[in-house]
Amino acid sequence: MAAKRRKHYGVGQISAIFIKYFSLVFFSFVAVIPIVSCVITAFKTDAEYQSTNVMTLPENWLNFDNFISAFKMANMGRAFLNSTIVLVCVLIGSILIGTQLAYVLNRFNFLGNALIRNLFLFASLLPGVAMQISVYNIMQQLGFINHLYGYIIMMMGTDVISIYIFIQFMENISVSLDESAIIDGASYMQIYWKIMLPLLRPAIVTSMILKGVSTYNEYYSANLYLQRPELRTVAISLYSFTGPLGSRYNLICAGVIISLLPALFVFIICQKQIYNGITAGAVKG
Repeated sequence: MAAKRRKHYGVGQISAIFIKYFSLVFFSFVAVIPIVSCVITAFKTDAEYQSTNVMTLPENWLNFDNFISAFKMANMGRAFLNSTIVLVCVLIGSILIGTQLAYVLNRFNFLGNALIRNLFLFASLLPGVAMQISVYNIMQQLGFINHLYGYIIMMMGTDVISIYIFIQFMENISVSLDESAIIDGASYMQIYWKIMLPLLRPAIVTSMILKGVSTYNEYYSANLYLQRPELRTVAISLYSFTGPLGSRYNLICAGVIISLLPALFVFIICQKQIYNGITAGAVKG
């Protein structure tokens, strides 16, 4: 047998390999540090938090008083209910609106088709904060402020990224399926419901992940349009622990961990579907 040849690396290659792995370890460490600090702080009492730094371990890891206090004081049960209602309604509405718009723009050639696509692209380039004055005036005139349904309608607004994902995915679906269905007597709405929507399942999963994460974590709009305490979502319920005399960060960290548990649970249960949806629903060239 021929002896195996050992691969020799030069100084430049060794330096490149070292920099690559060092950067991976360093940025992973930077990403994990805030989470570790949050977990440590969540188990500290008020006296421990004031007398130690953020990385000092708590004396008792079985102290769940902060979690109980955070859940009760921030009324997180009601906040979870509001967030669930908003999330379910927004996902269903945005998916139906996005898929129908993508179906029309991809399958029908009409005057202004290209203009509408360009306007969607232009709208995605505008910062959301710059349009808040106009959006707030519209919400106020329609009577949508401090109403959960008004916030849901606003969040269901056109999701440009999802529309482009749906359009790109539809371009890989043969038009012959539509033609065969039309020959068999199907209407355009039947083609959408029975052919397009099932085939768009991977793209729908991808869109639901992007829209769901942004909706669940939305703070600015929720704090602006849902100012009544009974309408607070999870993202703004932790604002209860801030005030002019200071912020109780141990309770805030406990609330943050509680708010992460539902998302972590959904990810663990639907991990396979999420990975398959991201892979199959990715934009293809």
